[in-house]
Amino acid sequence: MNAFDRLAPYIQDFIYASKWTELREIQVAACRAVFDTDDNLLLSSGTASGKTEAAFLPVLTELYHHPASSVGVLYISPLKALINDQFKRLNDLLLESGLPVCKWHGDASAAEKNRMLKHPRGILQITPESLQSLLIRKRGACLKLFGDLRFVIIDEVHYFMRDVRGVQVLCLLERLQRLTGNVPRRIGLSATLGDVEAAEDWLNSGTPRRCSAPVSDPGRRTVKLLVQRFEKKNAGPAAFPPGGGAPLDDGDRRHFEYLYRMTLGKKTIVFANSREEIEFVMANLRQIALKNKTPDVYRVHHGNVSGVLREQAEDEMKTSGEKIVTGATVTLELGIDIGSLDQVVQIGAPATVSSFAQRLGRCGRRGQIPQILFTFVDDVHAAASDPLGPINWSFLRTVAIIELYTKKRWIEPLSPGGYPYSLLYHQTMSHLLSAGEATPGRLARDVLSLTCFRRIPPADYRLLLRHLLSIGQLQKLENGGLIIGPAGEKVVGDYRFLAVFRVPEYYLVKDESRAIGTVDKIYPPGMRFALAGRTWETVEVSQKAKVIFVKLVPGVSTVDWDVDFNADLHTTLVRKMKNILQCDDSYPYLSASCRDRLEGMRRLARNSGILTRPVTKLSQNKYAVFPWVGTRQLFTLHFLLLKRGIKSRIPWRTSVYLEAVFSGGAPEAAETLESAVRGIPACDADLFDLPLPDKVQIKNKYNEFIPPELLKKQFVHDFLDLDGLKRALRNED
Repeated sequence: MNAFDRLAPYIQDFIYASKWTELREIQVAACRAVFDTDDNLLLSSGTASGKTEAAFLPVLTELYHHPASSVGVLYISPLKALINDQFKRLNDLLLESGLPVCKWHGDASAAEKNRMLKHPRGILQITPESLQSLLIRKRGACLKLFGDLRFVIIDEVHYFMRDVRGVQVLCLLERLQRLTGNVPRRIGLSATLGDVEAAEDWLNSGTPRRCSAPVSDPGRRTVKLLVQRFEKKNAGPAAFPPGGGAPLDDGDRRHFEYLYRMTLGKKTIVFANSREEIEFVMANLRQIALKNKTPDVYRVHHGNVSGVLREQAEDEMKTSGEKIVTGATVTLELGIDIGSLDQVVQIGAPATVSSFAQRLGRCGRRGQIPQILFTFVDDVHAAASDPLGPINWSFLRTVAIIELYTKKRWIEPLSPGGYPYSLLYHQTMSHLLSAGEATPGRLARDVLSLTCFRRIPPADYRLLLRHLLSIGQLQKLENGGLIIGPAGEKVVGDYRFLAVFRVPEYYLVKDESRAIGTVDKIYPPGMRFALAGRTWETVEVSQKAKVIFVKLVPGVSTVDWDVDFNADLHTTLVRKMKNILQCDDSYPYLSASCRDRLEGMRRLARNSGILTRPVTKLSQNKYAVFPWVGTRQLFTLHFLLLKRGIKSRIPWRTSVYLEAVFSGGAPEAAETLESAVRGIPACDADLFDLPLPDKVQIKNKYNEFIPPELLKKQFVHDFLDLDGLKRALRNED
């Protein structure tokens, strides 16, 4: 019997009504895995490839033939917007099923939640934070809600795998299993996975099951690519943008005019790596449109724009007859359905290959050829103190990312850390918040035994508990039990406790009664700033309510948020950048200006020696060390050199080299550095003996409650990478 014939009758009717001509390869494979095995299931394929339907068609069929006596499917998403989008997509499919679909997050209806609590069945769509809240505040209700749970569908697996939020999801699922005595099957969905085996291990964590990961061959796809550059002049009078505002460099002005022409009459997402940049870009596009008397089709979509305005932009992108142009950051990388796009524009280099793959996947739906335009404004400088200044590393990274993904389909592998102490604190406090009291031994059994904490020894947990007692986060009773202490009550009593990611202190921006979005600093009355692609002037500030009342004004302004770009480069990506400088390959997607720029950088790189020698002299006292390794390995080298008394620094977070400084211009400096670097593959260093800063740590929300020695341990184990550095220096990577 084929896959279609095995589906529930109402699903077959839905497929006929939707005029599908056939099931896609990944949907057939998913049906086989769900119907014929008891495995977990990992579905990894491009955006708009039918993954969501691949998961739900066989799962709903199983519930049709074998109804669950509680919620049958738990769908976990990283974003409320994704839940809302999937809710709309599933609604038609479920009309005939008789199964309710309940959204469960902060913006969802309380009446809808209460109905689900009274009569638990169907599908529950939820964020990790709301699931955390359920396990803390409605532990008893969870037994009724999930007692016969059959499937857990985790959307955007790659998104969860890359940080502590994914570890939280795995902890919650394992706690739910212990509470109900039921181990539902897990189905993971992702468009961008660099290491499928690692994703399988992640998905299986805390379950006795194996994982099926059917491979679908998408075949070779034609992709239209163009990379265009604009050079900053830094000379002569600067032009003022239409409508007023800060003066523009000629390169910026030509860039915005080019973007205006290239997006005119084309449904487009314009991506940038920061909210500041995308606000500035979209405001300038709107002003040019105003000058040219063309429609205002410009929208902005990022985490600080109000949910109402973001949803409005999504709806307009999907249904409007006009060709909407939306500026976005990572918020539109994920699979929110906005219909077919004419193109994607990327300003500057994507943060990672994974990010590029996600953004490319936003276009090329429904048989269209994916089309992506890269633009960047190039600030060419050749200061005497920096002979490598004319090399535009961001531009090189762009070419390397394009080559790695389009030619090899390579994506950064994700490796979740083994020592998530911040989350260990969070889960300890969550457990006590739910249980009320527990002995240290019981806490260790219930919390430390979670699979995500398997590498953390009992001695570390005892150290953490003693520390939490000493700072008032915990309190010891006369009978030896532990409860949340006075200082801890302040933490767990805050609604933001449910999230394991840091939520900045935001001020709500309102135009009369309409919410525009949020900013993380006060703009006093009379000051202008940008938000949601428009310029606002502060009318009044309510410090107590944390509200900034504004009015709309013409012109272009800027806004700034206290967030740093913090992507790590992988060694494979850095090595590809080196290869691009070494070879004579031409890239047809580069504009003539870009090709000339690349040839100039190649000449400089070859003449400087950075491609053939590990050490290059920059000035009398300064040297560049080029091991051509990723961010984690570069930091490891930095501390290894410091151990030998050689001071160095990483010029910026995504740098590909170190700057070492020798006082007095010692003639043997280059030889000393080269000898130190070449000797690393044979060294047997103890990373705990390195001269690490006292406050060294991987940034996490609850680090302030973790003993410094544990934060150092996490940094050494989960960030530094001596083995990777050695392999790279031996040219094994």
